[in-house]
Amino acid sequence: QVQLLESGGGLVQPGGSLRLSCTASGLTFSSYVMSWYRQAPGKERELVARITSFGGSTNYADSVKGRFTISRDNAKNTVYLQMNSLKPEDTAVYYCHAVRRVDYWGKGTLVTVSS
Repeated sequence: QVQLLESGGGLVQPGGSLRLSCTASGLTFSSYVMSWYRQAPGKERELVARITSFGGSTNYADSVKGRFTISRDNAKNTVYLQMNSLKPEDTAVYYCHAVRRVDYWGKGTLVTVSS
């Protein structure tokens, strides 16, 4: 059974940093494109960042470029999202997503940016 388990969310002040982790099990992790999505209250889920299977290519939402970095460690079956210079508008539930021929979602981790 495939599981994606996110961790690292929490409350942080504006300008602060957090690192999210997503550890996968039950799949051949290195074969999957991994992404982070987020969904803020009352808004649609949106793509934040994506990384190809061996990390050769990444892409980001315009709203997070220069502040967020996605990376992966295939030996640990884990994808990360380093979030710096956080803003209140980054407040959302962050979801891990894996896709190859089928896709899988984690249950999400809440990030709250507030003073």
